[in-house]
Amino acid sequence: MAENTTTDAAPAKKGKLKLIILLVIVVILAIALSVAGTLWFLNGSIPGMGEDTATSEDAVTEEVFTPSVYLGIEKALVTTVQGEGRQRYVQVYVSFEATDPQALTAAKLHMPLIRSQLVMVLGNSSFTELQTPEGRQNLAGNMLDTVNQVLEQEGEPTVSRVLFRNFVVQ
Repeated sequence: MAENTTTDAAPAKKGKLKLIILLVIVVILAIALSVAGTLWFLNGSIPGMGEDTATSEDAVTEEVFTPSVYLGIEKALVTTVQGEGRQRYVQVYVSFEATDPQALTAAKLHMPLIRSQLVMVLGNSSFTELQTPEGRQNLAGNMLDTVNQVLEQEGEPTVSRVLFRNFVVQ
């Protein structure tokens, strides 16, 4: 009887080992399918599976990143504006952003004319407008138009944005 119990234990161990191996294979297969499904969902295709990889590489090479360069006007633009029946003061520090460094070189060359025009734009603004974010965005747009008009008149490349570094209304 003692011999029967030991021979029965050996087939039971082999059955458990086969079950464990089968479960491990199923789990690995499930993980692999999950990763492949996620890649297909995110990219639209599975990498390395045909012609799609060549077209995605071509699209990446066509799009070239051009970093922006900046020029800060060191002196503040200060002027008075009318607000609530009395004079108010506005002080603005601005910077210019461009993707072409030549545009900033041109802006630096024509800075006296640009500063004069920007003070005029700032002086024509309303105190109540300058207190709102929308008013400040409109002012930045007007300043950008003014700077680009000056640069275009001089035959120079234009800047892409006017940025406020500091903005005070009092």
